[in-house]
Amino acid sequence: MSDVRQEKDSLGFVEVPFKAYYGAQTARAVQNFPISGMRAHPQLIRALGMVKRAAAEANKELGLVDQKRADAIIQAAQEVIDGKWNGEFVVDVFQAGAGVSLHMNSNEVVANRANEMLGGKLGEYAQVHPNDHVNYGQSTNDVFPTAMRLASLLALDTLYPILNHLAATFAEKAKAFHHIMKSGRTHMQDAVPMRLGQEFAAYGLAVEKGKKFLQMAAGTLRELGLGGSAVGTGINTHPDTG
Repeated sequence: MSDVRQEKDSLGFVEVPFKAYYGAQTARAVQNFPISGMRAHPQLIRALGMVKRAAAEANKELGLVDQKRADAIIQAAQEVIDGKWNGEFVVDVFQAGAGVSLHMNSNEVVANRANEMLGGKLGEYAQVHPNDHVNYGQSTNDVFPTAMRLASLLALDTLYPILNHLAATFAEKAKAFHHIMKSGRTHMQDAVPMRLGQEFAAYGLAVEKGKKFLQMAAGTLRELGLGGSAVGTGINTHPDTG
């Protein structure tokens, strides 16, 4: 058995690793952008899976993608969300344009996995096509910014408990160091006396305030552009998807 398969895109044929869940456009991106060796963050991959699942659910509800295909796409996208296929996202983080290559990487992985669930073979998109079905009614220009926002929110959810723990630890040290006197410092000189506990209490308060600022700023990340499609007008999309 060959270790590669042939896939065709608008530029012609390209070789893809035989067992890869990505396809021709991803393979070309790997060839075109051998820059850093860095891959997409797992939270960004998870966010792309979330977008693909949500789009498939909307397209199924509106009858734009038939139930059989949509259900396979939803299941495949959920596996992406669960991190099962992180190793198939092979495009370098430094790539051209607005994230087109990584977006197509996600479309191809979901399409190939969905095809496999329906009894098809990798690289054969007769039942589920990366563009015609997985990416129906979408564009990189609305999918990728949405995924970036979701990934940031997901990352912040892991940061907040860390900040809480750090602030609490400073508060504990503030109590433990309350009896220790030290010289305050200003203009690179010793100044009036203060308690070491006061200093650590201030550190904790600064962390708590920083967390609040992050939470306020994160509110804007919840404004998503899905449905805007290529140029923000919703062209080629169903009026109920925006």
